[in-house]
Parts: sequence; C-alpha cells; structure tokens
Amino acid sequence: MLVNERIEFIVDWIKGYSDKVKYNPVSLIIGVSGGVDSAVASTLSAKTKLKTIAVSMPIRQNSEQHYLSLQHLEWLKSKYNNVETKIIELDHVFNSFEKAMKEYENKLAFANSRSRLRMITLYQIAQSSNGIVVGTGNKVEDFGVGFYTKYGDGGVDISPIADCTKSQVWEMAKELEINKDIVNAPPTDGLWDDSRNDESQLGLTYKEIEEAMENKDSPHFEKYNKIREQNLHKMISIPVCKFEK
Repeated sequence: MLVNERIEFIVDWIKGYSDKVKYNPVSLIIGVSGGVDSAVASTLSAKTKLKTIAVSMPIRQNSEQHYLSLQHLEWLKSKYNNVETKIIELDHVFNSFEKAMKEYENKLAFANSRSRLRMITLYQIAQSSNGIVVGTGNKVEDFGVGFYTKYGDGGVDISPIADCTKSQVWEMAKELEINKDIVNAPPTDGLWDDSRNDESQLGLTYKEIEEAMENKDSPHFEKYNKIREQNLHKMISIPVCKFEK
C-alpha cells in the first residue's frame, strides 16, 4: 500500500468507527507528546474533519520534548480548523501522588503512573466532550514488545496506527509534512526524569525489532523474543476466573 493510500485508509477507518458511536457528533481526544507517533495519530485525526482535541500533558517534561509538543499543537491548529488544543500541567498532581505513595517507592511504577495520570486526564476530557480517546501506539509497541505504557496510552478507545510499523509511521509523518525535528527526534516515552529514549530502554533499534518480528532467523530474534515474553501479559485478554455452568 502506498503511503498516501495508507493515510486515507486510516482517516476513513476513524470516520467509520466514529459514525457507529451511539453519541454523535463525536470528538477525538488525543495526547501529544512531541514524538512522531502522537504527531502522526493527531494529524490523521484532524484530517477526519471531526472535532479533534489535542492535549499536551507535561509531567517534569524534558524541555525539548515539551517544545516539540507545543510546536506540533501550534502547527495542527493553524492547519486544521477543527482542532482545539490544550496544555494541562500535571506536575503538581504527580508530585502529590508521588508523596502519597512514598511507602511504595519504585521508579518503574512511578514512570508508568505518569502515563496513567495522562490517560485519566484524556478520559476526563473525553467524557465531558462526547469524545473517544485515540491511541498513539504502533505495531511494534502494541503487538511486538508490549512497550506502550506511554503518552496516555494506558487505555484508549481506538488505536489508528497500531497496525503500522515504526518505519511506516515515519513514512506517513514525512507525507503529512510533520515537523522534521519531531520526525528526526529519538523515539521516547517521556516517562523518565533522565529522558532516556525507547531504543536505549529496549536495547534494540526499531529497525532491528521489526526485522526480528518478521524473521525468526534474525540475529536479533532471541533478544526481541525475551522482551516480548516479559510483556505478553499486556498483549492478551485479562485473565478471568470463570465458573463452570
């Protein structure tokens, strides 16, 4: 599929899903982090011509990441008249949460909690705006390594780019004329005070992961599979205790 065809396919899919929602007109609510995934997903949402609320939710954010998110919000609003932008500072909320949970100090848990606070924020906006929450996870994160507790993706209603590899996301970003600084920035979940990027956390590049997903003979398959197995619980249905009838 050509990149422009993929873009139109996703836009039509979002519109088709929205048409089936019982409350109409529906709005699309999406978190914007300054990364390429959220930039592409928010632009695809805006292209539907449905009301799109794009939200930046900084929590102790790296200044460069936050600057890129603000740049993208400004660009979106200038390009699409159906876009509304919001900046919701969550530092004080997270600081209070961190203080309350001091007894349960764990850096990874606190990193994940940042994403979940953002998810709660998006759903608060959505339920007050006839909205559905749009995810920003791609195929590698959602179905490969389970690395998707990121910018508000702790829970979403729809996930328009979940069947796209990172390479395809980058292709669409260029086609959509997304800010080059966002396209070229090292992918990061923005959940750590030291601003570590995705590939340093995973120990593999997205290109290496995509190769391993497609080819069991890849020299990176063993490492990829180890990461995947650790996160499989995120990619399967919630275990339910059922009684025999």
